[in-house]
Amino acid sequence: MNTATLKDPQAEWHDSRRYWWLLSLLTMLLPVGAILLVAQTGWPLMWWFGFLFVFGVIPLFDVLLGEETANPPEERVADLEADRYYRWAVYLSVPLLYGAFLAAAWVAATWDLAWYSYLGLAISTGCATGIAINTGHELGHKPDPLEKWLAKLALAPVFYGHFFVEHNRGHHVRVSTPEDPASSRFGETFWAFLPRTVIGSLRSAWHLEKQRLERRGEPVWSPNNDNLQAWGLSVLLWGGLVLWLGWAVLPFLVIQSLFGLQLLEVVNYLEHYGLRREVRANGRYERCRPEHSWNSNRRVTNIFLYQLQRHSDHHAYPTRSYQSLRHFDESPQLPGGYASMILLAWIPPLWFRVMNPRVVAHYHGDMSRANIKPELDRD
Repeated sequence: MNTATLKDPQAEWHDSRRYWWLLSLLTMLLPVGAILLVAQTGWPLMWWFGFLFVFGVIPLFDVLLGEETANPPEERVADLEADRYYRWAVYLSVPLLYGAFLAAAWVAATWDLAWYSYLGLAISTGCATGIAINTGHELGHKPDPLEKWLAKLALAPVFYGHFFVEHNRGHHVRVSTPEDPASSRFGETFWAFLPRTVIGSLRSAWHLEKQRLERRGEPVWSPNNDNLQAWGLSVLLWGGLVLWLGWAVLPFLVIQSLFGLQLLEVVNYLEHYGLRREVRANGRYERCRPEHSWNSNRRVTNIFLYQLQRHSDHHAYPTRSYQSLRHFDESPQLPGGYASMILLAWIPPLWFRVMNPRVVAHYHGDMSRANIKPELDRD
């Protein structure tokens, strides 16, 4: 008898990344890292530490440490989902975010900084608050009322609380279709996509919440409006900071917010670029499958982003927690991690050179199946 049958291999399996997930907490502290490094070195460049870490250090380690394609055994997923350790690893990011955010705001308003240092601190903070939107994303998919409020708190610094509504009830329904403002089209630059998705997502979030409240017999201007609740937290946070620190903090708040929200939207841009679900005979779109999302298995970025890069499984099972997400061989793969791909997306000619051939190859040259920019589709 084969001795392998004498043991249950699933019983011996353990999450080798169990404690590595805590590294994601460090991204909340990027502005604190910038402040401490400047204090230690005196180098103005260190005000940009958050940007340098996210777009320099993480891509480097993505290359050095490669990919992780292993999936947890399905027999162990229930145990993984029930393990509260993984939830606390997300919860802790919210107080860390606020501690770092308040410290950075105080420095921006009270220290005599050159404009490029002020800008660097704001961008470093925007890296943290932008990544915190992903924390809100992980929390916002759960039905627990505590997690929903933590999600809104994570979104408050960026003043982008309507993402809580639009992502869950809008994007997940319309993903990889021309109707989805958060799904980018083949031939569309990120800079053209950005205003379309910002405006479209805002309109969609308001419409979705209006519909939900009408079904409950409530007016849209209700305390139960999730959009108003989330925006109200931002008003309280920003207003409190202005009262505490004066108007000198306002440019800092605006800059970090703009940078943070575009980080979210550039990730949206690359996650579904050019991909489209087919329309069935009944006129409805097919179910979202693994091939409708671009994935990346770069292990370092996945650790820092709660496996956001395993995006296909997330869309197939939105309530599945990050520690349980799976890799699918049929998912189209990005050539790098999200950080490096964002750099390409900011430079459209480079993005098109790298990604357009991949979209064509994914559809075996049949671009009638792709989500194409309307002007190109007419051509």
